Amino acid sequence: MDRLADAKVLPLQGGETSLSREGMSLLAPHVPEWNIVEIDGEARLQRTFTFSNFAEALAFTNRIGQIAEAVNHHPSILTEWGRVTVTWWTHKVRGLHRNDFIMAARTDQVYSEVANSG
Repeated sequence: MDRLADAKVLPLQGGETSLSREGMSLLAPHVPEWNIVEIDGEARLQRTFTFSNFAEALAFTNRIGQIAEAVNHHPSILTEWGRVTVTWWTHKVRGLHRNDFIMAARTDQVYSEVANSG
């Protein structure tokens, strides 16, 4: 898939499982600046974005909140002065799902738009 950010986020119907290591390895190249980390025994995608000030970081946080709300798939977001750490994972599967990689790609797209606008 050339443009992971354009893929559809599908609601979970039940019975889905987290991605295998092989599945994560296939999707990870689409979001190369993200790290797969383990928190509380669950694989998660995490990336820290940098900004010139708190206002820019907060504006980015709000944009990520909007795209998350639009598909009902929400990350953990830590907003600090000059940086935002975004962590995607799927609670229902207790780990990573294809949707998390799609949303990470969309987050990168928002960051690219913000970086190119200023």
